Amino acid sequence: MKYISTRGKAERLDSAEAIIHGLAGDGGLFVPDEMPKVSMDFVEGLKGISYEERSEKVLGLFLTDYTEGELKSCVERAYGGGKFDHERRAPLNIFDDVSVLELWHGPTSAFKDMALQLLPQLMSTALRKTGEKDTVLILVATSGDTGKAALEGFRDVEQTKIMVFYPEGGVSKIQRLQMLTQKGSNVNVTAVRGNFDDAQSGVKAIFSDEAFGSKLAEHGVKLSSANSINWGRLVPQIVYYFSAYADLLSAHRIQAGDEIDFCVPTGNFGDILAAFYAKCMGLPVHKLVCASNVNNVLTDFLQTGVYNRKRDFFKTITPSMDILISSNLERLLYHVTKDAAKVKAWMRQLSETGRYDVGADVLGEIQKLFWAGYTDDAGTKAAIRRVYEAKRYVPDTHTAVAWDVAEQYRKATGDKHEMVVVSTASPYKFNASVLEALGEKIEGLDEFRLLDLLLEKSGHPIPAGLDSLRTAKELHKGVCEKDGMEAAVGAFAL
Repeated sequence: MKYISTRGKAERLDSAEAIIHGLAGDGGLFVPDEMPKVSMDFVEGLKGISYEERSEKVLGLFLTDYTEGELKSCVERAYGGGKFDHERRAPLNIFDDVSVLELWHGPTSAFKDMALQLLPQLMSTALRKTGEKDTVLILVATSGDTGKAALEGFRDVEQTKIMVFYPEGGVSKIQRLQMLTQKGSNVNVTAVRGNFDDAQSGVKAIFSDEAFGSKLAEHGVKLSSANSINWGRLVPQIVYYFSAYADLLSAHRIQAGDEIDFCVPTGNFGDILAAFYAKCMGLPVHKLVCASNVNNVLTDFLQTGVYNRKRDFFKTITPSMDILISSNLERLLYHVTKDAAKVKAWMRQLSETGRYDVGADVLGEIQKLFWAGYTDDAGTKAAIRRVYEAKRYVPDTHTAVAWDVAEQYRKATGDKHEMVVVSTASPYKFNASVLEALGEKIEGLDEFRLLDLLLEKSGHPIPAGLDSLRTAKELHKGVCEKDGMEAAVGAFAL
């Protein structure tokens, strides 16, 4: 299988090359040139086997230039070694009216671990396979979770360096501590005076600066990405949708061939796009419900076909969704239209004017599969309280957004398909907001007393990676203006 750009440049790369490059030469995103198809026999064959084995089967359909042995080794290093606190890696918690896919049992307690424990293994293997001699510098813009997960995944990985930019004041206290205490000889964390979109736009600008790229190359350094613009970051996420379906089959919740719904809290569109790929491959998916916070640019797009980032930006209790430029939407537009020229034109309009309109026909095709809704902070807290009181289950703020929007969808449509709410973070990562939602008084309490208080409330153990922050030393002090990111990269890399 080869990989091509969403914007039409005539380069066709093996997956290993696409993973190393991260971004296509014309600024587009790599996508597979064909979609692998699976049968229900394939899906049923995922029952009764480990998450690692499921990963090898699904990944093997896309990463065809990797050998079976290479994939097995990558997967075992990613998910083994005691890194995850649950033997199923991505367990499905089944309630009477909904199922919850928990993606936060990895070392940083967020769904990004599902991909960012694997991406460094895929990349280091790709470097060996292609004979690449340069050091690969991973640049990451994070709204919270990607940064720590990428730092942890790439820490001390040979032939790589990693630099993470995060919006100053735009992540939770726990997320900030996780990043600033990160150990590793090849890591750097820098705050940007701006919001996530400023950080993300700055990283993209660095990638597209040919003169800067040439300067790095003279010193044996080339850039790549660990954000979900990198195919090696996106493809592992497809696995857990298949895994959830197999677990529903094993639990006799559904029968083979029954269609199900997924409700996904998403800002950058990568997580829900992975479910779209699973659907295209043949997984029986009825509807993908896109859940947003009040930065609801995706909701508006999926309802109107107009993408408009020129709007007020809000800081919320769901910071991982505080995003106005959803990079992975470009991949969806390419797959729906199969027209790279249109996609390139829309992305140019977004860059130059801040908006684009895909028109009624394209919107109609998208709405056959997607539904969208959003909720504000008050609705998020109400959902946390409602779920806890009804089920004695504590969702994090992002999961609560998805739970609330899933309820909105069912009420609006009457849909009776099995609903899987995708849970993207441990409630301990957003303990202050969760405890406030549960009616607890938190004024004057530090992060670690909040962890203890939530332990009393939930009864579930504090994740080890968060508990260890009590004694961890802050190692990273860097701060830059949004127009100073390239200089910061140069200072770290050269």
